[in-house]
Amino acid sequence: AIHSVAWHHEGKQFMCSHSDGSLTLWNLKSPNRPFQTTIPHGKIQRDGKKPESCKPILKVEYKTCKNSEPFVIFSGGLSYDKPCRRPSLTIMHGKAITVLEMDHPIVDFLTLCETPYPNEFQEPYAVVVLLEKDLIVVDLTQSNFPIFENPYPIDIHESPVTCTEYFADCPPDLIPVLYSVGAKHKKQGYSNKEWPISGGAWNLGAQTYPEIIITGHADGSVKFWDASAITLQMLYKLKTSKVFEKQKPGEGKATAEIVEEDPFAVQMMYWCPESRIFCVAGVSAYVVVYRFSKHEVNTEIASLEVRLQYEVEDIITPEPEINPSFPDASSQLPSLKSLSGSTNTVACEGTMKDSIPCLSVKTRPVRMPPGYQADLVIQLVWVDGEPPQQITSLAANSAYGLVAFGNCNGLAVVDFMQKTVLLSMGTLDLYGSSDPYQRQPRSPRKSKQFAAGLTELSDSPVSLELERCKSPTSGKGDWLLFLQENPSSTLIASVVTKSFVSHRAVSNLDFIKGSRKLSLPTDLKTDLENRENSFSRSRSSSVSSIDRDSKEAITALYFMESFARKNDSAVSPCLWVGTGLGMVLILSLNLPASDDLRQSEPVMVSPSGTVLTLKGAVLTFACLDCMGTLTHPPYEVWRDPHSADDGEKTRKRKLVMHSPSSSQDMGDHQFAVICSEKQAKVFSLPSQTCLYVHNITETSFLLRADVVTLCNSVCLACFCANGHIMTLSLPSLRPLLDLNYLPVTDMRIARTFCFTNEGQALYLSSPTEIQRLTYSQEMCDNLQDMLGDLFTPVETPEAQNRGFLKGLFGGSGQAFDREELFGEATAGKASRSLAQHIPGSGGIEGVRGAAGGVIGDLTRARIALDERGQKLGELDERTASMMASAEAFSKHAHEVMLKYKDKKWYQF
Repeated sequence: AIHSVAWHHEGKQFMCSHSDGSLTLWNLKSPNRPFQTTIPHGKIQRDGKKPESCKPILKVEYKTCKNSEPFVIFSGGLSYDKPCRRPSLTIMHGKAITVLEMDHPIVDFLTLCETPYPNEFQEPYAVVVLLEKDLIVVDLTQSNFPIFENPYPIDIHESPVTCTEYFADCPPDLIPVLYSVGAKHKKQGYSNKEWPISGGAWNLGAQTYPEIIITGHADGSVKFWDASAITLQMLYKLKTSKVFEKQKPGEGKATAEIVEEDPFAVQMMYWCPESRIFCVAGVSAYVVVYRFSKHEVNTEIASLEVRLQYEVEDIITPEPEINPSFPDASSQLPSLKSLSGSTNTVACEGTMKDSIPCLSVKTRPVRMPPGYQADLVIQLVWVDGEPPQQITSLAANSAYGLVAFGNCNGLAVVDFMQKTVLLSMGTLDLYGSSDPYQRQPRSPRKSKQFAAGLTELSDSPVSLELERCKSPTSGKGDWLLFLQENPSSTLIASVVTKSFVSHRAVSNLDFIKGSRKLSLPTDLKTDLENRENSFSRSRSSSVSSIDRDSKEAITALYFMESFARKNDSAVSPCLWVGTGLGMVLILSLNLPASDDLRQSEPVMVSPSGTVLTLKGAVLTFACLDCMGTLTHPPYEVWRDPHSADDGEKTRKRKLVMHSPSSSQDMGDHQFAVICSEKQAKVFSLPSQTCLYVHNITETSFLLRADVVTLCNSVCLACFCANGHIMTLSLPSLRPLLDLNYLPVTDMRIARTFCFTNEGQALYLSSPTEIQRLTYSQEMCDNLQDMLGDLFTPVETPEAQNRGFLKGLFGGSGQAFDREELFGEATAGKASRSLAQHIPGSGGIEGVRGAAGGVIGDLTRARIALDERGQKLGELDERTASMMASAEAFSKHAHEVMLKYKDKKWYQF
């Protein structure tokens, strides 16, 4: 079977590709049989038999060169002896055969040539290959056929996206700075020529401000994208896994690390554009603090280990009450392994694991190129045989030099300037004497018998404690499916409660509430609703079943200058802490009075005693001044930590303590905006009076909430699990918008949805696509001006100049000569090479029957006259062209006659 045909030079020959992996070359003068047959990848038999057949050649192109052998380019055609080989493109140039293997199946390819005319030497210079998930261009001008660096972000799915952040109206110098350092990290082996495809244009429109999207990926990479206007251009790529040693399975270390499917998956990010401080929280319970530098450095990576333990002992109920549930759970545990597909393993030999992190930080000096360089790595460690819980909240502040993070066990605050741990405390201990609820004493822990028992229930080496450290990209849907199929399994429901955290702000318990919208069983819904409302009745820890987990996850953190107590007369550095049970705590930060002492004097962190309450897990904080203007947290103006200039001005930190948009004094009070998954509240500080409250949803819950600026004002934007996008005014909390946009049918949407300034938001609509949306009327009005043009008109290249004698005696006249002088054009038929006018619906056919009477007749007559005039104009142009050609022909013939009229026959 013939799959494709490629024409030879000047149309005398053509090449065909076949399903047996062969290429045949044909001559038009004798089309009965091919005069050449080759199987490029077929093995030549020793006994002289025909080469073995290969896979079908789906497409072939034959392109000629003036000063070298022609190019034969085809897809497919490999031999069958290697079935695992990837899709390939073969380039044959003379005797050289080059096979380019692709990462994805080939859809089509096209050879780019210097001329579009087939009767001339094509001179190919590149091949465009369209793959199922990519587009590459191969440079044919170099012998090793390198590919061009693709300027378009087709590889956003190079590794699955696990989290996103979106920043609009950020400092304008960031995009060129990130692009400059990103350009230095380009891979080697690319063609040194510019991208050869041009055409089309996009318009920036009237609204132009810098926008940056940050995506975290399952392999530990972080990508910064320029998203200004309607563009999407990758600026810079950061590999967070480079701070850790590579895991080698079977190494048998004494630390017995976890072998995780995606151990470096990025779970949470925090970025301060002004100071360029960047923090990443990974699935293996670690936080990396990065500083930005334009200079390369070779240095060791500082690391800290934090022991974050839930200090209050878990309840151990009487043995007769626990044992009946174990056999039922034991029968289900093998199914858990098969559903999740995890590759986790734990070495249980020897002593119980304690004070060991999940990953090993590199101890040798590491070369760090310009860009983001690791300044500090903070790791949570195993505690008494239990792995560290995943991080549920993250915040940093460059002016204070602090980073804070929390999980379901408690809160940690680290000074990344002095590289010390300031606070590592369980959530319940943060209340101190200010705990508004009475807590009953717990039974003593029985040497982790409960944890060990769960591990021994199944033959699987996967422990339920280890499942808490699973990657966010593996097995979520399978857990939810298992819950749907086993509604009576309370043990499994408890495991999921401890295992998963949704993006940035939803606690472990809230992940199950998020799953409730995915058709979970009714009895599980009821159980979750009872848990949700339990805090309003009692937060007593005296419970008697294992699914009543009273651990209080830290779900939101925020550094700001605030009134920590009711009797404060001035603002001071504070850390606001929100929990999964709707509690808000304020921690006071005592920083050295002088910046000169910041590197030596200790920083004190202490609870202020202030406790505020909301319904549902806390999602976000914000602060407004007395005029209702958004007050940004203080920050340090960026300075290069590795600058060659060691002057006094370079070493001195420059701090911005208040919002640049509000230079006046903050006044004697401020507004604190707090939003949970159920309601929003605005408090007046320092009086701590609740001024406004709005119950956002009763039947659902919020997945994401952000305080954003819009039209020189500020509002609270919310995305609900039922698909509604809502905005509330600040500080009055009046509803401004409530639109049913997108029901959450996939946890990917919940994990990646985020708002930003100027009324925009984004989420991952599929594993390979970012969906941007706007709820700003001004942006919608200007959207048409921002749309681009796919095609732009260009002049057709001129045909190659041909001598008169070559055209007269060469037997290969130009297309214009054949068509216009000797073709069907003289008989009144249109030439195939000329564009034809095809009347549209506005012609006579469209008007006929649409209007009647005198008006219809006049309209038809006018259109007929217009079309007749257009045809006459075309005829005049063609006649003038023919006359010019005839005149040139006559001139050349006369010149030849004068040149040769006096010569004898033997002089030719």
